[in-house]
Amino acid sequence: MKASKCILSAFCFAAVANLAMPAMAYEVAPSYEKCGDDSFSQYIKDGVTIGIVSAPPHSFLNTSNGKAEGVDVEINEAALKWMGITSIKYEVTPVGQLVPGLMSKRIDVIGTNIHVTPDRIKAISFTGPSWWYGPIIVLPANSDLQISSYADLKGKKVGAVVGSAADEYLRKIGAESIAFPGAEQEIGALTTGRVDAVLEDDVTVVDWLKSNPSLPIKQLKDVPVPEEMITKYGYGYARYGLRKGDCTFRAAYTQALAEVRGTGEVSAILKKYGLSNRNLFLHPLEKNW
Repeated sequence: MKASKCILSAFCFAAVANLAMPAMAYEVAPSYEKCGDDSFSQYIKDGVTIGIVSAPPHSFLNTSNGKAEGVDVEINEAALKWMGITSIKYEVTPVGQLVPGLMSKRIDVIGTNIHVTPDRIKAISFTGPSWWYGPIIVLPANSDLQISSYADLKGKKVGAVVGSAADEYLRKIGAESIAFPGAEQEIGALTTGRVDAVLEDDVTVVDWLKSNPSLPIKQLKDVPVPEEMITKYGYGYARYGLRKGDCTFRAAYTQALAEVRGTGEVSAILKKYGLSNRNLFLHPLEKNW
């Protein structure tokens, strides 16, 4: 439902307006007058309700002020600002309720990034690419393992979250996947030598180090990500979810994301949360940053 009809509750929040960066000059402005539906103009008029999951650094509520923050929150707000949409509300929901909430019109945008999957694309549509995060191999700081490719993990004890894409891929390449219920257990196993390495999302590792900068680990940032991890194991571009009927809104959103990437706003947001231009594009990248 639109923001003007948002049901006020503990899960409906005012927008975080300030991106703490200078005003941007854009080359072009939105132009969708010839499109068939009126969703874009309606959202300009009524505002949007964005559904997010509490999952730092993607999106979360700042407990000190009750405001939504995070990489996805700020990228969404930059894109919506370019579109001319100024009224934004947030609804925090479990990840499993994002798609049902969108379909029932309780929310208008899935604003914690999601990836294209065969099941999801049957029900909803997606914006163009927003940013990218992928897997990264992590070793104990004192490890002498020589790892130059994911294939080198074969036969090694490698920690992963149970049931994750990383867990599945490790088994596929012949590594001894040691499955843990969560990231905290992975860290403990890595630092106490119970595993040789951990395979995790790079944003999760950034969050580890933010919480504990002295954590005795090292990241293998230069190991290329295999193509099948992107095309088959769920590490494609992060995008935002929209209803299929909101065609003009999707067109505007996709162009808006391209524009705020082009101005450097997305790059600045990524760096604010400890990420880098590595997270702008799918791997492999030329080493030109």
